[in-house]
Amino acid sequence: MAMFGRLSTAMVTPFNDQLEIDFDKTERLIDHLLETGSESLVVSGTTGESPTLTGEEKLKLFRHVAQYVGGRAKVVAGTGSNNTQQTIEFTQAASQTGVDAIMIVSPYYSKTSQEGLYQHFKAVAESTMLPVMLYNVPGRSVVNMTAETTLRLAELPNVVCTKEASGNLTQISQIIEHAPEGFEVYSGDDGLTLPILAIGGAGVVSVTSHVIGKEMTEMVNAFFNGEVRKAADIHRKLVPVFEGMFKYPSPTPVKAALNKMGVDVGGVRLPLVELNDEEKAFVYSLLG
Repeated sequence: MAMFGRLSTAMVTPFNDQLEIDFDKTERLIDHLLETGSESLVVSGTTGESPTLTGEEKLKLFRHVAQYVGGRAKVVAGTGSNNTQQTIEFTQAASQTGVDAIMIVSPYYSKTSQEGLYQHFKAVAESTMLPVMLYNVPGRSVVNMTAETTLRLAELPNVVCTKEASGNLTQISQIIEHAPEGFEVYSGDDGLTLPILAIGGAGVVSVTSHVIGKEMTEMVNAFFNGEVRKAADIHRKLVPVFEGMFKYPSPTPVKAALNKMGVDVGGVRLPLVELNDEEKAFVYSLLG
């Protein structure tokens, strides 16, 4: 069984009317996610609007989520930045909050080399005893972490998996083929969940699972139960949702969808803005 389960959710951060973190709403969101199939929660990733959260807010959120989850699921803290020393210090602080693991995103904007990526991740991984999930997302960080660099990092004892959002199935196949035993690959793209499972992936770190968690659980379970045609049928039906939840800047669509579903998570912080009426109508149309 995958270390962080087959379905992990990159959790949004609920806000109140003043756009402060709302911990009561956070608890209700956690209950919703666990009830609909999430086996782990990634807290304060990009979907959690991490660029707009202060370090103090993040640590409070990690501590609260870990305490409320109480072992019912794994809690993974997003601690990465493009400042290696700052990431080390923050990772060490996050490691004391009760979370189960750390997720480190590729350092964005700096456009470093593959050796720079390796040294960055290595330095951060060596600063904590917790398991580390790498996060390769060239669409946001600009630089793609190659299969070779990922495989070098996979040799580090506490680097246990990667969230791959490169969209490159050849690269992902190479990682899976040559990774050391126990190292796992998670899809970082909802729409590539099934293809990545088909080539040996462990699961998905999902955004759309906020609103279609049960359906995604059914699809993943069908695949692992050998019901590949059923999994493919579900995948095709979910494609409009996979695409639609990213039609506008994430996580604005998924927050609008959750609010419509009665799971109140509030608005978004600048530089994100609320969807207009036409955009909301489109998002609501995906909910059936």
